[in-house]
Amino acid sequence: GFHLSGTVTEPATATEPEMTYKVAISFDRCKITSVTCGCGNKDIFYCAHVVALSLYRIRKPDQVKLRLPISETLFQMNRDQLQKFVQYLITAHHTEVLPTAQKLADEILSSNSEINQVHGAPDPTAGASIDDENCWHLDEEQVREQVKLFLSQGGYYGSGKQLNSMFAKVREMLRMRDSNGARMLTLITEQFMADPRLSLWRQQGTGITEKCRQLWDELGALWVCVVLNPHCKLEEKSCWLRQLRKWGEMDVCPLEDGNYGNELPNITNALTQSSGHSQDSLARPRRTVFTRAIEGCDLHWQDSHLQRIISSDFYVSPSYQREGESLLFNSHGQPLWLEHVPTACARVDALRSHGYPREALRLTVAIINTLRLQQQRQLEIYKHQKKELLQRGATTITNLEGWVGHPLNPIGCLFLTLTEACRLEEENCLEISDAGDSKPPVYQHVPVATSSQDSSESYLSLALEVALMGMGQQRVMPEGLYAQDKVCRNEEQIIARLQDLELDPVLVQTLRKQCILLLEGGPFSGLGEVIHRESVPMHTFAKYLFSALLPHDADLAYKLALRAMRLPVLETTAPSGDVTHPHHLVSVVPSRYPRWFTLGHLESQQCELASTMLTAAKGDMLRLRTVLEAIQKNIHSSSLIFKLAQDAFKIATPADSNSDTTLLNVALELGLQVMRMTLSTLNWRRREMVRWLVTCATEVGVRALVSILQSWYSLFTPTEATSIVAATVMSHNTILRLSLDYPQREELASCARTLALQCAMKDPQNCALSALTLCEKDHIAFETAYQIVIDAASTGMTYTQLFTIARYMEHRGYPLRAFKLASLAMTHLNLAYNQDTHPAINDVLWACALSHSLGKNELAAIIPLVVKSVHCATVLSDILRRCTMTAPGLAGIPGRRNSGKLMSTDKAPLRQLLDATISAYINTTHSRLTHISPRHYGEFIEFLSKARETFLLAQDGHIQFAQFIDNLKQIYKGKKKLMLLVRERFG
Repeated sequence: GFHLSGTVTEPATATEPEMTYKVAISFDRCKITSVTCGCGNKDIFYCAHVVALSLYRIRKPDQVKLRLPISETLFQMNRDQLQKFVQYLITAHHTEVLPTAQKLADEILSSNSEINQVHGAPDPTAGASIDDENCWHLDEEQVREQVKLFLSQGGYYGSGKQLNSMFAKVREMLRMRDSNGARMLTLITEQFMADPRLSLWRQQGTGITEKCRQLWDELGALWVCVVLNPHCKLEEKSCWLRQLRKWGEMDVCPLEDGNYGNELPNITNALTQSSGHSQDSLARPRRTVFTRAIEGCDLHWQDSHLQRIISSDFYVSPSYQREGESLLFNSHGQPLWLEHVPTACARVDALRSHGYPREALRLTVAIINTLRLQQQRQLEIYKHQKKELLQRGATTITNLEGWVGHPLNPIGCLFLTLTEACRLEEENCLEISDAGDSKPPVYQHVPVATSSQDSSESYLSLALEVALMGMGQQRVMPEGLYAQDKVCRNEEQIIARLQDLELDPVLVQTLRKQCILLLEGGPFSGLGEVIHRESVPMHTFAKYLFSALLPHDADLAYKLALRAMRLPVLETTAPSGDVTHPHHLVSVVPSRYPRWFTLGHLESQQCELASTMLTAAKGDMLRLRTVLEAIQKNIHSSSLIFKLAQDAFKIATPADSNSDTTLLNVALELGLQVMRMTLSTLNWRRREMVRWLVTCATEVGVRALVSILQSWYSLFTPTEATSIVAATVMSHNTILRLSLDYPQREELASCARTLALQCAMKDPQNCALSALTLCEKDHIAFETAYQIVIDAASTGMTYTQLFTIARYMEHRGYPLRAFKLASLAMTHLNLAYNQDTHPAINDVLWACALSHSLGKNELAAIIPLVVKSVHCATVLSDILRRCTMTAPGLAGIPGRRNSGKLMSTDKAPLRQLLDATISAYINTTHSRLTHISPRHYGEFIEFLSKARETFLLAQDGHIQFAQFIDNLKQIYKGKKKLMLLVRERFG
């Protein structure tokens, strides 16, 4: 009858021995209603042993002995047989059964027990009564446990995938019309609502994580499917409605548009909002992920027109009614379905999900016929308003509810319904390739089943048409990060599906026709001539259209992609939408940037579209010009324009063939624009951009280099122009790369020198040295540059810059000029007594050595400057020592006599230096003694020894030093330990 039992043997493996399991299955009206198995495996699906036993019974029905229900067999036994039966049964299972048997015996012998109030006894093998609920076995506890486990893993370890496969299981159950589908979804939802993270996210006001959000969306969509089941009972529906309302009223229930608290409109935004669609966000009712399903409970399938649409392919209006306007049929007599589009598509999804594919297709065709009619009517309306709208340059007409990114995914749903009807199921379609991806589907044209004569229509061409219509719909960008992100994600999903379609002539014709309609579609199309400022951009969609159309109709492809390049939300002033104000006037209300969280992504998509066009237009001067103009007009980010310039350069200079000059010029022009855009703003990539531009100009040729050198001031700072641009242009590598003749080399060099002098005038501090270097080969230019340095030295330059240029001059063989600059540098310097490690010390020593080598006069000129600027005793004594070691004037300046005698410290100019050094030692000593600690005593004694060496260079030096020491002992007699050390060393 209704109970199947058997033993299943699992063969031994390398690690496990052979196992035998006892399996029992109850079934009722072709459904398995309960299962038990000795393996103890807990899962929401049946274990392998239950499946094995069921298949055995299905495949070999004659091998399974069919018996009467056990109650019938017992009925045929007499008293002795019954006693024997019970005792043998208890003996066979005495450990498990004995306690139960004893309890039942007690109850039967007690006259007023519950068991004796009921007539008869239960029989598990006899099956259920006709009125009992019958549904497939579902281990509810297991469903709960698994969902709880996957949710607790928070989307990690593939748990998101597992939950998605549970959703897929629900869809499969619905398709098989298994009533457990809704039960399983209820269990899943209860666990989702009990997720402890919900209240945490709500308290913190943060959004639900991305992965989790998508699962909640699918949950909401599945409930819409469940409540729209065309054949569910009323009581089932009211039960679901109660549940959905209960969940929706819980404060942790996620909202439809994504986040919790932080999605309230920003007050300042609300004030300056140009479009009225979000001013009333505060007043809007709270919409949760279940709101659409709750609304879906009000829908029914009783409408007679709807019933006729879904039940026949040949439902048309009688021909005599086809003249006037009709809400039910179009002019060909095909039925229309005028419901709100996402709702109508939810019906299609429900039909498809509940296993009514033909009905779903019929309704889809009616919806598409309705959309076509609306598209035609909108086109006619636009023709009447065109002049006014073009004058205004903007439109307030747009759809507030977009179909792409909509919670019910209407376009995706129609597209899937149509393409599923066209799939070629290959023999091995279940095999999955090594990479783990399933192969892209293969489609064939299946003619639309209808009585109309238009035989060229196939479900596949309708799928393409409806996807293009939906993607091209002009719509306002929704509010909130999640909703905006969903628009991008949904668009990418639809495009990925479109890319699976092989475009044959039929589909190309559909594509062209729809593209022309989108271009002419006015404010109802996102590709129309005028759009709303906050319209969702069409870049991603246009990039697909461009690539798809290009081989078949290049003119249309470019027209469309160029139209789509705009991004009006970034234009500086929002056209007021009021005809009385021409839109070039800045409106009183400051233009607000709406909160577009995905703006970065959208701008990069705009850049991708431009890059795709540039690549395709390579070699075509006219097309490249128009693309370039579109980029310059519409792209406002310097880093994106730089990326485009680099892309163009890469494509224009392939490694294996000649450069393409047309595209190279575009790359250069974009590069120049980037230079102008970033000249006065800080950009961390600026150096890289400048270097790249020179590389690009070099590739274009000598005229481009001359041009950037001549107009440097509009492109570069003086430092960039001299140290990067001119230096690179004049480098040996560039001259080799361009293989220039002598006149060309001269022209470049002349331009570089002119630039160098202009930069040195403008910014001598940073450009003087580069200018001198660039002008080395031209006497007049070099002299001019030197004069600029001398003029700037007294006011605008630091000692470091002057010393650097002075050393350069000495290196170039201009020692007297070097001396002059070094002297100027000395006047800017000031070294305190304790700065004995100052970086300028080397420069000072070098300057003194240079003066000494030039002769007595130069040394006499620089010593007063040194004495004035340097107060550090050790540095002064070092200079003194060096000056007394060799005779001055050893550089041998032509025309000068040199005595070759060493100089005396008693006479000028060294006398002045010696006095200054002694005085510096005395001052430094006093300074050090004011705050000296015992651990520095040893170091201090060494310092005094050095001082003595300097004192002794003077004629009465030993007397001066002795007086100095006595003085110290007198003043600092309190520092007994230190003075003891002084006595020990100096007496």
